[in-house]
Amino acid sequence: MSPDPRQLRKLGFLTIGLFDEADPRRGHESTLDLITLGERLGFDSAWLRHRHLQYGISSPVAVLAAATQRTSRIRLGTAVTPLGWENPLRLAEDLATVDVLSGGRLEPGFSVGPPVHYEHVRGALYPDTAEHEDFSHRRAERLLALVRGEDASGFAGTEGIEVYSRRVQPHSPGLASRLWYGAGSLHSARWAGEHGLNLLTSSVVKAETDDVAPDFAAVQAHQIRAFRERHPDGERARVSQGLVVIPTDTATPEQRTKYEAYARSRTPRTLAPQGPARLLFAPDLVGTTEQLVERLQAHAGYREVDEVAFALPFSFEHRDYVQILTDLATRLGPALGWQPSAAAEGRPAAEG
Repeated sequence: MSPDPRQLRKLGFLTIGLFDEADPRRGHESTLDLITLGERLGFDSAWLRHRHLQYGISSPVAVLAAATQRTSRIRLGTAVTPLGWENPLRLAEDLATVDVLSGGRLEPGFSVGPPVHYEHVRGALYPDTAEHEDFSHRRAERLLALVRGEDASGFAGTEGIEVYSRRVQPHSPGLASRLWYGAGSLHSARWAGEHGLNLLTSSVVKAETDDVAPDFAAVQAHQIRAFRERHPDGERARVSQGLVVIPTDTATPEQRTKYEAYARSRTPRTLAPQGPARLLFAPDLVGTTEQLVERLQAHAGYREVDEVAFALPFSFEHRDYVQILTDLATRLGPALGWQPSAAAEGRPAAEG
């Protein structure tokens, strides 16, 4: 454990953007409303998960493009885009376009590996190239090179009235410095550091020892330190942590009961590594600001960071998210040393 926790500088939140298949617009609008609420409350960032072939946002970049037109300050991130579903060249174009629209506020996070349930989707995703697709870090390196402005084409010039560029257009010069890698293993954390990326670490890490019950916080802290050891910026390298944190200060009794039941239902998976990959899940943190401050400041992973993007639970109602975000911004964040943006407007009460 480091001697003292770092003071929290940047507060963000992460959502899956759940929706009803019969009325998907309502769910997407709810997500956009949460992002605009986050801006009013002074949050530094709002992040969207990717959920392919599920009832969560499948195209965060498109939703964030809409969010750029409803906000002016809050940073907009993806946590994370699984590159196995993406063509790096096309993704680089989309990211640069949204970054330009946002005025340089995009914070794209990504990771590598085969798509989930690849055996079932490969025919639709890569019908002609499934056997040849490379899902290693080389795919990420292609994206990095393209975002950084390296050549995508061997041709540049004018044909008739058409003008062609060698590199991705639009080119957003600052975007490359805002790329994040979602790492859950020691190898990936070191790779991200070596490539000068920022690090997203979440509520899932990989247990890489034979311990029967490894400590999640200690594993996460070790990965963060390994990342910084390999990063050119060393101790100044950016790391954001994404635990599920649910403050209950202004929650109704019914909400508190629901939140506590949700956390209890997910506790068994936190007791030992899960599956062949030996994944470790962090317990969800539910409680008053005073209780959460105590638990976070004792958490070895949290003590290594000064940025967070606390994850909203998957299946709550919009009014629950409003209460949670309001308590995070007006109570927990300040208690951890964070200050809302000076541009934040008056903070709304916890209403749905």
